[in-house]
Amino acid sequence: QVQLVESGGGLVQAGGSLRLSCVASGRTFSTFGMGWFRQAPGKEREFVAAINWNGASIYYADSVKGRFTISRDRASNTVFLQMTNLKSEDTAVYYCAASKFRNPTTTWAADFYSWGPGTQVTVSS
Repeated sequence: QVQLVESGGGLVQAGGSLRLSCVASGRTFSTFGMGWFRQAPGKEREFVAAINWNGASIYYADSVKGRFTISRDRASNTVFLQMTNLKSEDTAVYYCAASKFRNPTTTWAADFYSWGPGTQVTVSS
């Protein structure tokens, strides 16, 4: 089982930037892909970005493409989500998740089996 803890959320003005971090423990970091999801009040959890085990394969939701960057650091067992040009519609609780696969290819939450507690991102307009 993988334990995940997110950090880096906060309040930011529209157009600003934030960097989220997610530290993984409990399993060898290089054996699974990682993803970021978000959930806004009253809405379903939605996919944001995913990265495979070695960082060579990355994909994004259309809504964040060109603004968000996912990356991972093996030395610190951490996956990052750099968010730029933030918009009010990016306001949500952001969750990192461990994929069931070394090379995730879907946006389905069911393909991710461990979740962090989440970190709140609020973008003011």
